[in-house]
Amino acid sequence: MKFDFVASSWLWAAKQVFCLKHKTMIIKPITTEQLFSCSTTRLWRAITNVKEMRQWFFDNIPDFKAEVGFETHFLVDAGERQFIHVWKILDVKKEKLIKYHWSYKGYEGAGIVTFLIESKNKQTLLKLTNEGLESFRPKVPEFTRENCLQGWQYFINNRLKNYLADS
Repeated sequence: MKFDFVASSWLWAAKQVFCLKHKTMIIKPITTEQLFSCSTTRLWRAITNVKEMRQWFFDNIPDFKAEVGFETHFLVDAGERQFIHVWKILDVKKEKLIKYHWSYKGYEGAGIVTFLIESKNKQTLLKLTNEGLESFRPKVPEFTRENCLQGWQYFINNRLKNYLADS
């Protein structure tokens, strides 16, 4: 089962219904990009191997597999609040794309996070897209667009970049 047109259409329809119900707008997805001086194989390993993910992403990810249907849950302490992250893998194209369904236990809403890898002139480009931020309820500071964008920029443009540069 892969994330395909039907799943994509379902997600679009669900977002429309949610936005009508909660009188909100669908906002532009959050995106960040970073060029890395490594191969697509090396970048893929850094974003899909749990031991490597713990070095730059979340150090308490219990397990991770780049397989459609794989699920993992783990706690992240954000100071005032704690969030149980719930990830489910929707689509995998080895060394090209991995797509997660991302939600938080105890909070309404869900997002789709896509890591897209492209080879660019002996470098590798990672494009990250986060969709669905507007669906999360209740609204807390961690769910603002600004906070989410800063978080992804920190993880991709800082932590992952430095991790790959040092390894």
